[in-house]
Amino acid sequence: MSHSAKLSVPLVAPEALNDRSARVADALTACPSLYRVASHESHGGARVVNCGIDVPGGLSAGLALARMCMGDLADVSIVPASIPSVDRPMVFVRTDFPVLACLSAQYAGWALSSGKYFAMGSGPMRSAAGKEELIKSLGYTETPARVTGVLETRKLPPAEIIEKVSGDCGLSPDRLVLAVAPTASLAGGVQVVARSVETALHKLVELGFDLSRLVAAQGWAPLPPIAKNDMAAIGRTNDAVLYGATVVLQVTGDDESIAEAASRVPSCASRDFGDPFAVTFERYGYDFYKVDPGLFAPARIIFENVVTGRSHGFGSLCPEILRASFAIEDF
Repeated sequence: MSHSAKLSVPLVAPEALNDRSARVADALTACPSLYRVASHESHGGARVVNCGIDVPGGLSAGLALARMCMGDLADVSIVPASIPSVDRPMVFVRTDFPVLACLSAQYAGWALSSGKYFAMGSGPMRSAAGKEELIKSLGYTETPARVTGVLETRKLPPAEIIEKVSGDCGLSPDRLVLAVAPTASLAGGVQVVARSVETALHKLVELGFDLSRLVAAQGWAPLPPIAKNDMAAIGRTNDAVLYGATVVLQVTGDDESIAEAASRVPSCASRDFGDPFAVTFERYGYDFYKVDPGLFAPARIIFENVVTGRSHGFGSLCPEILRASFAIEDF
C-alpha cells in the first residue's frame, strides 16, 4: 500500500502535537477516579494510563483518548443518534487541522509487538519517531520534551515495548506517556469510532489528492454496543465507520477534481463492500492485509468547495448492516 501523501505546502502545527496530547494525559493522571482509569509508573519511569483493561474506563476516558490520538487538535463529542432505525449515539469529530490531527497523529500506523504482545499505536508519538512512510511523506516530525501515544490492546505494555517506543522517539522512558484501552471497552470503542475523518483522509492519500486543499473537517459515526470480545468489537467498530459514518470536508480548488476524488472515497467503492466486517475478516482468514484497503473509508463523503460554493456528495449509509452488526432488536 502506498503512503505518498501529496502536499503542495508544508505542514505547520500551532504547537507541538506531543505537548498538546501530554496535557490531556496529565488530566487523566490527575483525576483517575473521575475518568475511572488507573495510572502507574512503569519500566524506566514511563507513565501508563490504563483506560479499560481491568478498570471501568468510560465515555469521558474515550473522548480523552481520541483527543490524545489527534494531538488535541480536534473537538470530540458524543451527540444524539441520527441514523433511522439504528438509534445509537454518534461520535462527532471536528477539526481545523485535519492533516495534522488525523494523519500526523491519529492514524494507527505503528504496529508494536514483542513475543505474544501486540498493540496498534496511535497518537503524536508517531511524528516523534518519524519511522513510518506516511509520516516521512508528510514531512512533519517533532522532537518534543515528552512523547505521548495511545495503544489499542488488551494487555499493558511490557518493558520491551516501552524501550522500543522511547528509543525510536529519542527520549528516555521517563519522558513517555502511553494510554491503553482494548477495543471491547467503553473508552476503546469511542476512540476507534472517532476515526471517521481519519479514514477519509487516508483514502485521499491513496488517491493522490493534494491534502493542502483541505481547510476543515467534520465526521460522525454511531457508537456500537460493547462487544463480548475484542475480535467482535473490531467488527462492530469497523462497521460503524464503513456503513454508518458521514464525513464533511471543506476544500479549495476546482470542482472537477473534487468530484472525481470524492466519488472514489466512500467504502462502497471497494470490492469488499456489502458484508459486515466480521464476515469479510473471517473470509480472509483474519488477515487485515488481505482485505481491500479501499474498504476502510466512511460510508458517505461530502466535499464542500469553499471557493465555488458547490458541494459533492457520494456514498450512502447502510442501517440494516449496522443493525445486524450491532445485534439491534426491536422492542
